[in-house]
Amino acid sequence: MTLTLRFCIFALFISFQSFSQIEGTVTDSNDQPLAFVNIFIENTYKGTTSNEDGYYELNITNPDTYTVVFQYLGYKTVKKEVDISSFPFTLDATLIDEEISLNEVVINSEENPANIIIRKAIAQRDINLNKIKSYAADFYSRGLIRIKDAPETFMGQDMGDLGGGLDSTRSGVIYLSETISKLQFLRPNKLKEKIIASKVSGNDNGFSFNTAIDVEFELYDNTITLGNKIVSPIANNAFGYYRYQLEGVFYDDRGNLINKIKVTPRRENDPVFEGLIYIVEDQWTIYAAELDITGTQARIPAVDKITVTQNFSYSEKDAIWAKISQNIDFKYGIFGIKGDGRFTAVYSNYEFNLGLTRKDFNREIVSFEAEANKKDSLFWKTLRPVPLTEEEITDYIKKDSIQVVRESKTYKDSVDSVKNKWKLGDLLGGYTYNNSYEKWSAGISSPIEAISFNTVQGWNADIGVFYRKYYDEYQRYFSINGNINYGFSDDRLRGTVSATYKFNNISRPYLTVSGGVTTQQFNGSEPISKSFNTGFSLFSEQNFMKIYENSYVLASYSNELFNGFRINTSLSYQRRKALFNTTDQAWYPKADREYTSNNPLDETAYGIAPFATHNIMKLNLSAQINFAQNYLSHPDGKINVQSSKYPTLRIGYEKGFSSSVDGYDFDQIKFRLSQGLNVSSMGRFNYNLKAGKFFGGDDIAFVDYQHFNGNQTNFGQGTYLDVFNNLPYYALSTNDAYLEMHAEHDFNGFILGRVPLLKKLNFNLVLGAHALATPNTNPYQEYSVGLDNIGWGKFRFLRLDYVRSYLSGFQSDAIIFGLKFF
Repeated sequence: MTLTLRFCIFALFISFQSFSQIEGTVTDSNDQPLAFVNIFIENTYKGTTSNEDGYYELNITNPDTYTVVFQYLGYKTVKKEVDISSFPFTLDATLIDEEISLNEVVINSEENPANIIIRKAIAQRDINLNKIKSYAADFYSRGLIRIKDAPETFMGQDMGDLGGGLDSTRSGVIYLSETISKLQFLRPNKLKEKIIASKVSGNDNGFSFNTAIDVEFELYDNTITLGNKIVSPIANNAFGYYRYQLEGVFYDDRGNLINKIKVTPRRENDPVFEGLIYIVEDQWTIYAAELDITGTQARIPAVDKITVTQNFSYSEKDAIWAKISQNIDFKYGIFGIKGDGRFTAVYSNYEFNLGLTRKDFNREIVSFEAEANKKDSLFWKTLRPVPLTEEEITDYIKKDSIQVVRESKTYKDSVDSVKNKWKLGDLLGGYTYNNSYEKWSAGISSPIEAISFNTVQGWNADIGVFYRKYYDEYQRYFSINGNINYGFSDDRLRGTVSATYKFNNISRPYLTVSGGVTTQQFNGSEPISKSFNTGFSLFSEQNFMKIYENSYVLASYSNELFNGFRINTSLSYQRRKALFNTTDQAWYPKADREYTSNNPLDETAYGIAPFATHNIMKLNLSAQINFAQNYLSHPDGKINVQSSKYPTLRIGYEKGFSSSVDGYDFDQIKFRLSQGLNVSSMGRFNYNLKAGKFFGGDDIAFVDYQHFNGNQTNFGQGTYLDVFNNLPYYALSTNDAYLEMHAEHDFNGFILGRVPLLKKLNFNLVLGAHALATPNTNPYQEYSVGLDNIGWGKFRFLRLDYVRSYLSGFQSDAIIFGLKFF
């Protein structure tokens, strides 16, 4: 560390102290500092916590006589009455170990005493929960994430110095931020946050993403959302998930008997906690909690362990135990990247049961005060309830000083000059030229990366170019993209170009103009990828992908007109032309098999076009409605939060007109309803319903039929909520009415986690049902039973399903191998 940096840290530390009100250090009986001790004024919710060095600052504005309370799990609560006439006032405290005893517990040989206590806490749960019908409070949050031994590169990409926080071992702080907010809450689930100050280390224009909503873990609820739906230790069904052991009792400073209870999972991988919960005798409220959960239990593969610590304080005035602090500590590690972190939250200055109503809340759940990211150090010193540690002070000073340099044109140009050098790997991954200071980039893709094979073009390769320019701190951008494709067998060069402008980062309006000549699958959803088709064609002589040529000009526009309501529009001119096989190349040709034709209507119709070459105008209008959508209003953008309580509705209208072939004009209306919701602790249920109707579509081109995503490969791709895994790609395409239904329930360990031996595998049982109905055809049905989360350790990317289909009776069955990434 340089002498200048040491001096800055010392000066800043001294300046921090000089503005303190009540300040001091909390230690144990061995004179070791105690981190995260709760310090507050008795009978109030005005408080703070000590930092990792045991240092605290309690902001009191008026000289007076106060009783300061020092409360920490495992230690006796200390009260100190002080008469303060001037500030700053130094008040240190030494805490001694709590005397945990079982002597006062009457043991009932017929029942575990911990079970009796937990049953009473469960019986009182709703009453205790509803003591706080509404509140207003001050909220402070600090997030810190460290990395250890960071690799130089990751998946071929240079990781750099991650913002300047790494030391010589490539370890250090990669994220540090703080927020100070005003909260309003109305039970059961209305929470509004106004962020009055936000600070991000190394970015003086940045806005922290620490919010109260993300850390609102209410143990009085049956489940807590922490990656997975985690069952609370005092949930109504908690005894089906936990075992309890009374480790001892002690008296708090008010004479309340506190029961210290150890909670352990009944099954290793269930979505539950392990640790300690403290229950107040007779009141049966939560006094504190120290609970661990693994990444496996939370279904967060990158995380090793999460520890949630909550502390509550009692107010005689309100007769309420309220949460005053919460720490979320975690360790992570995956792909050789590992580290740890902590998110600290402090709640203070509560006002309870203010008579708030639903009219006091709207869909905006987080907002920022003007200039929230421009608060000076004096402001933070006055209101920050938890003092910075030396590590945090060092990070702020270092990164803030680095930022001045890194925002300069000279620095950005020097970095770009290194990154912009061509490398051998660019042959495979493409080349990008960046001008960071001017906020633009341009590049070219690799033709090697985009080589594929189909029976129409044979081997073909794409090469693309792009240019993108950002404006207004990345809130707007303009981009141009071009692509050239050459098919070696059909000896045809095709190309497209598009230009897109994004107007703002609030409603996110996009305007795109594009055109060119390209090949497209008859099903615009592209049910089989180029890579899958290449493999199946060359290895098994099965050409499932069917394509045609489209010469087009298109303009499209999308925008969120108001919260939860987004429109998408497009108008295009298209010239469509049928294509035919030009090659029968296969690496392993089969004696009993040959390539099918490129006609999806008839696999034996070689050289016969499925439609006549024609021109047509296409108009598409659609709207997406996210019911009860909440949102976060950041100064640099709007972040939508979709409600799982209500579905998403999509309504569409498509019109084909001015066709050069009689009968090819048509109209179609479309509807789609989809939703995903957690079913308590029993997993997640998803459904996707589609319906539509053509008008005047009796003789339209097969291109414009409604096609349904089939699968003939035995390999799953993406979500299964929009695919029939045992249906030929174009077997049931229609130009009439249709109804398509998909439903899937992932039990997320609820079933298999209870089966001996199988529970150790940590697989998830998934049940699926799919149906399709069209006129003049019997309904098609598929049912599936699958195992998800297959793999080893943190690498669980595999899924295996058995599918059985019916069409006028049993049709066939199949095994589907799926690959996914978390």
